[in-house]
Amino acid sequence: MNACDIIFKTRRKQPLSYDEMKWFIDGYVKGDIPDYQISAWLMAVCFNSLTREETKNLTLIMRDSGETANLSAVGAVTADKHSTGGIGDKTSLVIAPVCAACGLHVPKMSGRGLGFTGGTIDKLESIPGFNVSIDFDKYVENIRTVGTAIISQSGNLVPADKKLYALRDVTSTVDSIPLICSSIMSKKLATGSDCILLDVKTGSGAFMKNTEDAKALAQLMTEVGRDAGKKCRAVITDMNQPLGHAVGNALEVIEAVEILKGSQKDRLYELCMVLTSNMLELAGMGSIEDCRKAAENAIENGSALEKFCEMVNAQGGDSSFIDDYSLLPHAAHKLEIYASADGFISEINSEDIGFAALLTGAGRSTKEEQIDHSAGIIMNCETGQQVSRNDLVMTLYSDSQQKLKSAAERAEKAFKITQEKPEKLPLVYDVI
Repeated sequence: MNACDIIFKTRRKQPLSYDEMKWFIDGYVKGDIPDYQISAWLMAVCFNSLTREETKNLTLIMRDSGETANLSAVGAVTADKHSTGGIGDKTSLVIAPVCAACGLHVPKMSGRGLGFTGGTIDKLESIPGFNVSIDFDKYVENIRTVGTAIISQSGNLVPADKKLYALRDVTSTVDSIPLICSSIMSKKLATGSDCILLDVKTGSGAFMKNTEDAKALAQLMTEVGRDAGKKCRAVITDMNQPLGHAVGNALEVIEAVEILKGSQKDRLYELCMVLTSNMLELAGMGSIEDCRKAAENAIENGSALEKFCEMVNAQGGDSSFIDDYSLLPHAAHKLEIYASADGFISEINSEDIGFAALLTGAGRSTKEEQIDHSAGIIMNCETGQQVSRNDLVMTLYSDSQQKLKSAAERAEKAFKITQEKPEKLPLVYDVI
């Protein structure tokens, strides 16, 4: 086989066979195919896409490029949830313990964030002592006994994705539905769960800016997942404003705990209930209505919070912070931003809020950059809310006053105030 022939075929929209794609991707992982030839092929994919069969083959080849997790020792049905990313998305911290309290086992291998705010692992690392790097046997044991465990993706899982994603990031070839699908689904298939729920975001703070692209991605991912023998479902959800009030790491942990305590029932709570009930039903634990009731009861009776504490303690963390938030990292400085006029908040651009949070130190621009776990933003308003001039709309936190100043300049651009109340956007657009 020849790399130039493979690039040429994709340029001409001629489908690649499984063997051709495997030779090409495996050769890149081994170092036999150079970056510049893979880059050329990735750009051809961005322009010409891939067929469903090619996308499935690419996903499976990437999955099999390294180790895969065997969860048979859990001895029960397992379910995982993946979000395509958003601003203030801390749903995993709520959903995993709620599902565990309902009897569903939730294994989760997550990543650290790059850009905007931290990933799920960054959030958990703001908890004193929490170990995201427990060995695999301990991980499986925690899933079996506690009902859930969340660890960082490690070892030799999907090395093809690590290499390809790093190259896509610097060659402007991220924006391709087949490439996004294969990247996400290869990792989800490699981590071993029986059921996969996908939370596909759409809107200003999401990678998919419109619902049509979000649905196309969701459709492709669920088809690939089912073809690989998994139960798979996608929920299309709104990311036209930050999810919840907190954007940052320790700040988002606090908000997740407040949801688990039952003291915050808002847009974030509703999304957590929607996703949890879909996970439970997908795993065969009853009708969607019964699963919704079970999820709500787990919050009301405190069992979900108990599971969260069990998970934290089982991974070396100190769960006493749930009664004393001062045990979490706290920023040295804060800066308040006020409404510039009377009216209704017609828009909160999630992408601008995300960049502002990044500037406070809550996210990272490079993989090597250290995150400030105390940094971030607390939103004091939401889209559709009526405000008066000089009302507090958000507070920024950081250990650096200079970072706060830069972040404030970006954050102030995120708000649009009009005299007419905007139309309310749906939280969930579709289930696929």
